[in-house]
Amino acid sequence: MEWVTDIPWYAALRSYFPILTWMPRYNLTWLKMDLIAGLTVGLTTVPQALAYAEVAGLPVQYGLYSAFMGGFIYCVFGTSKDITLGPTAIMSLLCSAYIGGDPVFAVVLTLLCGIIQTGMALLRLGFLLDFISYPVIKGFTCAAAVTIGFGQVKNILGLKGIPQQFFLQVYYTFHKIPEARVGDLILGLCCLFFLLMLTLMKTSLASSPDESPLFIRSARGLVWSLATVRNALVVIAATAVAYSAEVTGHHVFSLTGKTAQGLPPFKAPPLSETVANGTLITFSDIVKDLGGGLAVIPLMGVLESIAIAKAFASKNNYRIDANQELFAIGLTNIMGSFVSAYPVTGSFGRTAVNSQTGVCSPAGGIVTGVIVLLSLAFLMPLFFYIPKASLAAVIICAVCPMMDFRVPLQLWRVKRLDLLPFLVTFVVSFWEVQYGIVGGVVVSGFMLLYIVARPKVKVCDDGVLLLEPDSGLNFPVTEHLSRLVFKHALHASPPRCLVLDCSHVSSLDFTVVHELTELLKQIQLRGVSMIFAGLKPSVLKVLLTADLPGFRHTDRVDEALLLLTSISHYQQQL
Repeated sequence: MEWVTDIPWYAALRSYFPILTWMPRYNLTWLKMDLIAGLTVGLTTVPQALAYAEVAGLPVQYGLYSAFMGGFIYCVFGTSKDITLGPTAIMSLLCSAYIGGDPVFAVVLTLLCGIIQTGMALLRLGFLLDFISYPVIKGFTCAAAVTIGFGQVKNILGLKGIPQQFFLQVYYTFHKIPEARVGDLILGLCCLFFLLMLTLMKTSLASSPDESPLFIRSARGLVWSLATVRNALVVIAATAVAYSAEVTGHHVFSLTGKTAQGLPPFKAPPLSETVANGTLITFSDIVKDLGGGLAVIPLMGVLESIAIAKAFASKNNYRIDANQELFAIGLTNIMGSFVSAYPVTGSFGRTAVNSQTGVCSPAGGIVTGVIVLLSLAFLMPLFFYIPKASLAAVIICAVCPMMDFRVPLQLWRVKRLDLLPFLVTFVVSFWEVQYGIVGGVVVSGFMLLYIVARPKVKVCDDGVLLLEPDSGLNFPVTEHLSRLVFKHALHASPPRCLVLDCSHVSSLDFTVVHELTELLKQIQLRGVSMIFAGLKPSVLKVLLTADLPGFRHTDRVDEALLLLTSISHYQQQL
């Protein structure tokens, strides 16, 4: 086998099919760990997928339809051993803003997201994600956590008729508190309490030293395992309570209700829809209605997944290929649209569980996918009795860690101006999530453009003016540079000779060269001189080609200062 791996075409094949890099080394130990991790993640995925479908405004089975394809596709095309693809809280919230609870819109959105993401991967456009800054991401995730979490309060209280828009949601939730159902409230609070206790137990067990006797370590391991699948345990217990109440004739809980049974059919995604009144909604109408979601959702899906993959790759000492990750996510969404999925991305919580349970390869995702498929095949009738309050508790506990309000303090300490895109994204996201992201990116973009257009320029005047830009010279800088030259050199009395330190300049564009030509003409008219210092070979070649009037240069700044100082003294003596 070793001689095959040395062939160039095989190396190229491995870059497109990463499974070929780890499959030859697969062994029984890896199989055992992947089975344990896949089973654990599967038990976490099923209740979360049901809950996130509620956030997206879709019937609960669509959460499971979206949860299994990623495990199979990513196993072949993914480069991270830890990450798990599926429905997430943020992606569900974003989708809810565009699909309006319509499964057809959700499936078309999935298909188009996959095509866009795959196209970006093939065109190597992953660099576009670099323009979404960390303050924008954190502002969005904090706002999304608040929006998603508060959006589930209505299910904890058993309220109906609450609008989706955040501010109206807040008003009507408090307005309708007297209508709260006692059964839902008690069950929801109990689920929240047990989820919180199990989370704290898991955290304390993970941080405590492992020097106890064997039977205590075994007991701790059992408790840690139960705490890891806490979502499944709480939902199962709540469903048992609700089922008992229903069969005895006590309708005290708001239930999930009727769900489609069995596996989703594998079929081409619908590209049109006929509504109840007989109106045909064409593919172009659907695309028009999805609008900005075709930009926001693919980018945020990729950003979330790659950020998680990079974090766990760094933690576990391996590397990922960002463009290959982009391709894997895109292909997952394309194939997911054939099984009625809505857009998916990497899940931080489930990826953490996957890593902590010792997964050795992406094959763990296949086990998770099988668990979801078995749930769809055999457990759907039981999902009728799942209380909405228990799913709401699962969602609230899942999004609470996303509300990291230490970030504003960190931004304040490092660079206070970065609070601006954070706050714009955070505040505007409560109005419309997509506008929050766009607003934050625009503000970050203007801040970046200002830094490019107005770089810091060190000005020293010891008889000869020295200008030292701390970054490159691009066309937005020309007006700023000219203003400094006129202010400190040409409009001074008497006019100063000057040195332009270009040691930080790596390239020039035509606008900069044209402005330098005009400056040199003005300098000559006033009878002073200008010398360029520290030019890199590529920049020097451009300036020599441009044939600037009176162009002079030296390798070192001190040589240029010495030369111009001598010229100034000579002119003063004359």
